[in-house]
Amino acid sequence: MKITDSKEKEEDTNFELSLRPNCLDDFVGQEKIKKNLEILIKAAQKRNETIEHILFHGSSGLGKTTLSHLIANEMGKNIRITSGPAIEKVGDLGAILTNMEDGDILFIDEIHRLNKLIEEILYPAMEDYMLDIIVGKGPSARTIRLDLPKFTLIGATTRIDLISSPLLNRFGISPRLDFYDNREIEHIIKRSSKILGIETDSAGAKKIAQSSRQTPRISNRLLKRVRDFAQVKGDGIINENIVDETFRYLEIDCHGLEHTDRKILEVIIKKFSGGPVGVSTLAASLSDQEDTIEYVYEPYLLQLGFIERTPRGRKATKLAYEHLGIECPEDNKNTLL
Repeated sequence: MKITDSKEKEEDTNFELSLRPNCLDDFVGQEKIKKNLEILIKAAQKRNETIEHILFHGSSGLGKTTLSHLIANEMGKNIRITSGPAIEKVGDLGAILTNMEDGDILFIDEIHRLNKLIEEILYPAMEDYMLDIIVGKGPSARTIRLDLPKFTLIGATTRIDLISSPLLNRFGISPRLDFYDNREIEHIIKRSSKILGIETDSAGAKKIAQSSRQTPRISNRLLKRVRDFAQVKGDGIINENIVDETFRYLEIDCHGLEHTDRKILEVIIKKFSGGPVGVSTLAASLSDQEDTIEYVYEPYLLQLGFIERTPRGRKATKLAYEHLGIECPEDNKNTLL
């Protein structure tokens, strides 16, 4: 997996835990969501009620899990963490819910990947705090209804379009996390550097932020790599020069593009005259999978405006030509700017 992929890696877990803020005030960015959550939390505390169910959605690495932990901290409650694919049987869900206490939070990552049967069991659990379990089979089967503690379900998803309407309607709020601006990312880098005990000057933080794809997880991952270079090849201080040297080694450019990202643009421009080219043909040319092209590489290239989708396939824009230093043909110059 590439270093600028926003999906969580196994090695990220402990590292991210060490950098995670302890309260909402320390969380950088997502200001509107923070204000809404603060009101939601204070209102629930004043009424001595459980906070209502929340669905966070948005791209990977923007802080959905961190915000869920902060809500639990602010409410002074425990949080249980699982994921949609991990809940395979009704018994798995039952074991989690029956062992919770009033006010506790159940966080389900990738909630769009929940089994449909599990999803249906969740409906009465979320609405009435009841769990219906069928015991036995055939004519002798019977339903047992168990009382559940008044818990809060916080779901996280990158694909809200895959969540069914009945489940979606049971969440009180469903805030969408947006990408961060570079100033917010610089703030995050400075904060993380302080926690890690390494000095990062403003130019170094700015340089890392420019290549972080507006995503905190990627900025912290890049900071981790630059820290290694600063301590081995530098004087232990992260500055613009050490960042440049690190990124040259990692083949990361000023927009956070890696070798394969640039290769995609080069193939579209040089092999297919700028496009349009179908994703299957593009994947075959790169000896890669269609899903990898479409869901790993393409979203950020679209976000930068380096490619555009057309009914006939993908086209490289004038910005892509400029970024690669290739002369753009006249008939492509009016492509998305």
